[in-house]
Amino acid sequence: MAEMGCIYEENYEVPGKVKQINCQPCLKKDKQTKAAKFCSTCDEFQCLDCANVHYTHAFLGSHKLVNANEARTKQGSCNMKGLDQCDQHQEILKFFCEDENQLCCNTCAIVDHRKCHSVVEFLKVVERSTYRRSTLKNKLEEVRQKANIIVDTIDSSKEKLDEDITEMPIKIRRMRDEVIKVFDELEISVVKDAESFQKETLEKLSMKQSQTMKYLADITTFMEMIDNVYQNGSLIQQYIVDQKMQNDVNDLHKNVDAEYQGLETVTVTFDFDETLKLPPLPVTDYVPGQLSVKFRLSDVLASVDKAMSITPVNCINLKQKNNSEKEPLYSGIDFLADGRLVAVDNNNKKFIVYNEKLEEVGSYQLPYSPQSVAAVSKDEAAVTSGGALKLDILRVNIFNDITLERTIKVATKYGWICRQDDEHFVGGTIDHSTPVRIITSTGEEKDFSINFPKKSYRRNTSACTYIKSSDKVVLTDCDEHTVYIYDIKTNTRVLVKDDQIKEPCGVAVGPSDTILVCSDRTNSIVQISQTGHILTLYQTDMIYPRRMCVSRDKSFLAITNACNGKKTLQKIKISY
Repeated sequence: MAEMGCIYEENYEVPGKVKQINCQPCLKKDKQTKAAKFCSTCDEFQCLDCANVHYTHAFLGSHKLVNANEARTKQGSCNMKGLDQCDQHQEILKFFCEDENQLCCNTCAIVDHRKCHSVVEFLKVVERSTYRRSTLKNKLEEVRQKANIIVDTIDSSKEKLDEDITEMPIKIRRMRDEVIKVFDELEISVVKDAESFQKETLEKLSMKQSQTMKYLADITTFMEMIDNVYQNGSLIQQYIVDQKMQNDVNDLHKNVDAEYQGLETVTVTFDFDETLKLPPLPVTDYVPGQLSVKFRLSDVLASVDKAMSITPVNCINLKQKNNSEKEPLYSGIDFLADGRLVAVDNNNKKFIVYNEKLEEVGSYQLPYSPQSVAAVSKDEAAVTSGGALKLDILRVNIFNDITLERTIKVATKYGWICRQDDEHFVGGTIDHSTPVRIITSTGEEKDFSINFPKKSYRRNTSACTYIKSSDKVVLTDCDEHTVYIYDIKTNTRVLVKDDQIKEPCGVAVGPSDTILVCSDRTNSIVQISQTGHILTLYQTDMIYPRRMCVSRDKSFLAITNACNGKKTLQKIKISY
């Protein structure tokens, strides 16, 4: 019904007056014509002339027309529930102050808005208003939908919370049963081994005991013979016994003494490793687990990762050494466990070793252009070629002598490599449908249980690393200016895309297992948390930072760039 469109000619507060409803289309033409009909579709009171238009135009034929008096009766019964009263004076609202955009009653208009220039009656406001009640209804409908989503989400969260709480003791009991099963199996295995050891040992002891009993029998026989001869025999007989039995007694003494010197008491015990020994504390003080509370809306949570600070320690210029060489281009760098730095020069096909002062202390000529390098063990490093299907393992001894230890043949081209554990590598592929793969120490290749995007990367358009503590893979996309953080356990990912990251072409695991990214086109290092929050940005003093690595103890960072004529290698101290 036309709540704002029922316009009366007479003052509707004066008793006894007959209310006349005017035609709204005519009012818009500054004509006051008594309304005869009401169209519920047009939501207007209309005179006969305006209403007859419904019969002359076919597209208006479906509109519903009723007598104006019937519509007026229904409209007049609307309960405004006090909305048509002034909050301050409790009078009927009649005016609208256009200067202050407020509804006014008589008192408001006279007392509070007497100095305003445009206080008009509702009639004039409604006549020129383009108000549509659907605007409010649409907004309220949108608000209602959001409110319903909030309620449904909270209900779902309550249900999930109840399920999680219920599942906890079940999980603990399940783990307890698994532990008991492990200890049962341990008991069987240990007892079996102990019994086998006991059997073998008893056999040896029995043989030793049996031999000793023979010695005792011989001793008894010899002593009886000696006693008999010395008591009843002649001197000659005693002399013969001494001579005859001298060697036998000496042998017997030697054998028994050897057994005596090697005499052992055999015992067997079983002790747990220190990692399995619980301290003498109540379980509430030593809980073999962790209660975790997680919120799915990670962007609502403030990151607790600490931003690091960096201090340059040393920097060297990478220059062409002689006419036979090209300008160096380090496509990979990494720290060995003892702090030495290894690098691969893509342009000159070299493997180089630097000491802690960034002094070159060794080099090795490669038969191919190396693409990346990763420290494997204390003195070994793996090198990828990006072209040849292999990984070379080079050994660097304490004298910085470099030798080819072994070659691992693979079936995929790798442009980036890092260490996953003692037996596996993580490799970033080149022109392959799976961007990151696992490589074993024997050359077997397999995929992660991650739904990577179906995209292959050209050489130098992506980099990757692996976070062992949380089992996550980090992948950069230079073309999309994006960093992806994949959680292997949950097969989920966090996408990091920010104006501070332009062409991310190098990545490493930094302090507290945060992620460090070389932003090539902003000449900076960006530190990112594993939840995708940018912790801080460090402006480098080099152009186009390209590759970087972090020492094992997370105390040093090395970085190199790819700017022609201005290539450098820099070592940086990390602190908080």
